[in-house]
Amino acid sequence: MSNKIAALARANVRALTPYQSARRLGGNGDVWLNANEYPLAVPFDLRQQTLNRYPECQPKQVIERYAAYAGVTTDQLLVCRGADEGIELLIRAFCEPGKDAVLFCPPTYGMYHVSAETFGVEHRTVAARDNWQLNLPAIAAQLDGVKVVYVCSPNNPTGNVINPDDIRQLLEMTRGKALVVADEAYIEFCPQATLSSWLQDYPQLVILRTLSKAFALAGLRCGFTLANAEVIELLMKVIAPYPLSTPVADIAAQALSEQGLVLMREHTRQLIANREKLIADLRECGCVEQVYNSDTNYVLARFTNSSLVFKNLWDQGIILRDQNTQPGLSGCLRISIGTREECDRVIAALQALAGASVSREQA
Repeated sequence: MSNKIAALARANVRALTPYQSARRLGGNGDVWLNANEYPLAVPFDLRQQTLNRYPECQPKQVIERYAAYAGVTTDQLLVCRGADEGIELLIRAFCEPGKDAVLFCPPTYGMYHVSAETFGVEHRTVAARDNWQLNLPAIAAQLDGVKVVYVCSPNNPTGNVINPDDIRQLLEMTRGKALVVADEAYIEFCPQATLSSWLQDYPQLVILRTLSKAFALAGLRCGFTLANAEVIELLMKVIAPYPLSTPVADIAAQALSEQGLVLMREHTRQLIANREKLIADLRECGCVEQVYNSDTNYVLARFTNSSLVFKNLWDQGIILRDQNTQPGLSGCLRISIGTREECDRVIAALQALAGASVSREQA
């Protein structure tokens, strides 16, 4: 019976490998450093008691507050179920299955690939350079038929900001041909790198944002698409009738209040301080080959035996994210920035592992 049901599904869905989110991968830890979340809960309470009514499609207070925060006008903004829905809406609105393509530059966020596959749209990849910057000549050679180019900056999982001069060149080469989507999920950790002020110069520029990272609301599933009004109007044609539930809009509005923004910025400062200490401590660990600088709430590190490190820490309840399957990231693990105590537990576990390895070699 199950085989008959599967046969009814679209062929591309049957062949699809779903995105392996942190929660799908599981684990039984008490130090969760694999999903780039804020490590502590934030103090928001439900205030709206109108669950008997459908919510606004685009909650007015949320739109107004986020527009003010991001420095855009309200007609340049769409709120949706996380930045992930923004990724999908752009494909649905601009790409015809079997005809158009999207392009992205691995190693990068895996949902660009999965979303394209889900809608039956071709995905093309142009590997990033060794420094994880864009390979513009190679991108130019692949642009024929491409409608959407995704650029994650700061990039997940490498943590680096993409050179703005390169993005400007990409925008020039895609004028009238394709959208360039800057995924700024981690922009609060390097606000100077945002491209939001570029919207007036580039009608094809789209920016994705989220409340999941610096705002510490990963469980809320609230994201934003920033674009020129013409793009927003098209996305409104394909978005669900009620993308945000009333409780989500309620808490999002609180997070975007003056007090909420103060709290977010304080959390961001704390995470950046923890990140810099973790980077310094990692560089003193014998099992670490290289630690990469980061403009995000996570750190990428290369280990001499990453599979041993991953399993050893997993068994101790410290859950990291394995990046070995990503192009160019052999031996790499990604470590979300937790509390100071959680980061110290990581370092203590790595030091013990390195010490045990030295003892075995000397025996």
